Amino acid sequence: MKSVYPYTTLFGDIDLDVLSITVDGESPLPYSNVSKSERTVALHEAGREKWEYCTFRLKAVLPESEIADGPWTDLVCLAAFTEKATNARTTTSLKRSADGSWSGSIDLQRHRHLNRAALSLAVVATVDGVAGRVIGTTERDWYVDLKGATPVRQRQIEIVEVDFREGSQEWLRAYKDSPWVVETTGDVPTVYLNTASVEGFAELLGGNGGSPAERLLRDMASSQIAQDAWTAMFHAAISDLDIDEDGTPVMPTGWREAVLRMMLPDVLPGRQLTDALYDIEERRTKGFGWSELQTSIQYAAGKRSHIAKKLTNAVRAVDRAERSDDR
Repeated sequence: MKSVYPYTTLFGDIDLDVLSITVDGESPLPYSNVSKSERTVALHEAGREKWEYCTFRLKAVLPESEIADGPWTDLVCLAAFTEKATNARTTTSLKRSADGSWSGSIDLQRHRHLNRAALSLAVVATVDGVAGRVIGTTERDWYVDLKGATPVRQRQIEIVEVDFREGSQEWLRAYKDSPWVVETTGDVPTVYLNTASVEGFAELLGGNGGSPAERLLRDMASSQIAQDAWTAMFHAAISDLDIDEDGTPVMPTGWREAVLRMMLPDVLPGRQLTDALYDIEERRTKGFGWSELQTSIQYAAGKRSHIAKKLTNAVRAVDRAERSDDR
């Protein structure tokens, strides 16, 4: 879905293609590490264990008739690598070729990225006398996975450890007292763990083994985070459904589709998927029955996160410990 701007923008499609990738300026990245259909690159097995940068050769195609006839000047085509986990941003300007396409290259520096970088394209121009206005972007970014060996676009969820109080991502400071938050606006849902909230919390969640009490706490905390994530993902998936010409909601794609297909049978049991989607959209937009539905959403999220099983195990463990102390 394209964003709406208070000025004229490009209507036609903007496409960005990765033509080739070289590692440290020498070795070409194996073909199996790149999926053009998934628009994803996997760098975990990049041909060498230690590498410093990858060079991406790019080609972009813009709607030429609009470019020529539109009310803009000083047009620039910018490719950018970004990553939320590190707040890194690298940009380069593509040059127009004789055939009308735009081409260039951009380097991904390994030390600036942690998990997964997004490669996007923005067309910027002067419109109505205002410079630097975005008049078009790619609808589907490329993703570069530094820890993945297989170029798969859809991942279950991203986990990012960050200091909410003094970290580089300023928007998280509003939630400085929360041990975690779930963000669902991106291509991959992200759980941000607050390293400044509870001392040792992130280490506990990422650890293995430990005492019975540590394992119990880890299981319960993980289940609660999972339930919050499922709830947030469900609400995000149904909050921006496209509607076709006859008013029927359209099933979204990507992780949003997966979430709805898994949760809707528990939210509205006994309903066909299309009927359940229509019912959900009608309740949400018209308001009737929406508040009553929250209990079912909570139940479905709890079922997916196995919170009842973890809670049962926790209660039994506490009971056993109390009985042992009484002896």
